[in-house]
Amino acid sequence: MQLTSTNRRSPVAGFRDALLQGLAPDGGLYQPVELPRIADADLAAWRGRPFDAIARPLVRRLLEGEFAPDVLDRVVGEALNFPVPVRPLGGNLWLLELFHGPTLAFKDFGARFLARLFSEVLREHDSHATVLVATSGDTGSAVARGFAGVAATRVVVLYPAGKVSRFQEAQMATIGGNVTAVRVAGVFDDCQRLVKSALLDPALAGLRLSSANSINIGRLLPQAFYYVSSCLDVTARAGDPVVFAVPSGNLGNLTAGVMAARMGLPVARFVAATNANDVLPEYLESGAFRPRASIPTLSNAMDVGDPSNFARLASIYASSAARMADEIAGVRVSEADTRAAIRDAYRRSGTVLDPHAAVAYSAALRFQGTTGTRFPIVVLATAHPAKFADVIREEIGVEPELPEAERGWQSRPLLAVDLPEASPAAFTALLASLAPGAW
Repeated sequence: MQLTSTNRRSPVAGFRDALLQGLAPDGGLYQPVELPRIADADLAAWRGRPFDAIARPLVRRLLEGEFAPDVLDRVVGEALNFPVPVRPLGGNLWLLELFHGPTLAFKDFGARFLARLFSEVLREHDSHATVLVATSGDTGSAVARGFAGVAATRVVVLYPAGKVSRFQEAQMATIGGNVTAVRVAGVFDDCQRLVKSALLDPALAGLRLSSANSINIGRLLPQAFYYVSSCLDVTARAGDPVVFAVPSGNLGNLTAGVMAARMGLPVARFVAATNANDVLPEYLESGAFRPRASIPTLSNAMDVGDPSNFARLASIYASSAARMADEIAGVRVSEADTRAAIRDAYRRSGTVLDPHAAVAYSAALRFQGTTGTRFPIVVLATAHPAKFADVIREEIGVEPELPEAERGWQSRPLLAVDLPEASPAAFTALLASLAPGAW
């Protein structure tokens, strides 16, 4: 696989270099020059297979020549060893549950896959890396858990103070060891800016920095797998093509779906469902991309005012809002509509949605109503509702139950380091202070 920077000012890179660098030297995001095509005969042969039996041939197609087939099979087997069910919601809507991994969020797919590829590459080169990740909610815990104890890696997770749920904070800030959680005085966009600045700082070259945000191409690839598996599942039961309603914040999940469609998946349309942070719907309507300060909402993992992966989408669609709008519909969902969607899904089918899935569900219903589409719509449920128990109790009077392994999280001591100033200089000083022995 050959990759180019979205800024077009860096040389073409191989996959391993792009994986370890995270960000291209010119500040752009790595994008595959070409994606392999999936033939209709392959899709037909894969229909009815379990998720891992679809992921294995897909990853071999994507990374052919980069890793031995048995290595890729092992990575899939170790990283993606949890169920990925699709459930009917009624009215030709389907729910893709992506929260059955160890941190109860869809970020487990990319984080666990990336951690194992990192480990493989570092082992081969007898090297080490410091992995940076900015999070507005679930990414940090998935990366922290995914890399915890992985040899030759140190992980630094930045999250905005007071803007993640207590459970989300406990998931990423109670691990210790090779994981350092940094509580930043600011918002997610400040955390993301600090990561990008550090990755481009030559003074930090000795730390061998990389990123585990969705700016890293290694995070995006495995997310394409569940688009393929769910599409095959739903088309077998409801016909094709399908529409995907995607909770959209930093736009990595949406980008992975678009990549899957580019590989030949029969997708009629994507619905980019946003909360009040509606940068993408505005762009699709006006043609103007206007990043801005993020607004706190119930669906906090989507509270992104300057989404990094917009650069990848713009690259795919040759910076044409009209071309993008042909394949992606942007739908804004208010806080009131998010709450109403939680109530509606529970009333209709007994399904408990977290606020992010509720945004996508509300957008799917609106898209269905305004377009009259008869295509099945797959709603992506990206987090377990128990991670947002307060709002679930408020809306439907139900206490969503955590899996047994996550109970008792309140008693775990927080090990976070505070960064009272969201400046590159302050973050550089903090990175320099971390003991090398943490690798």
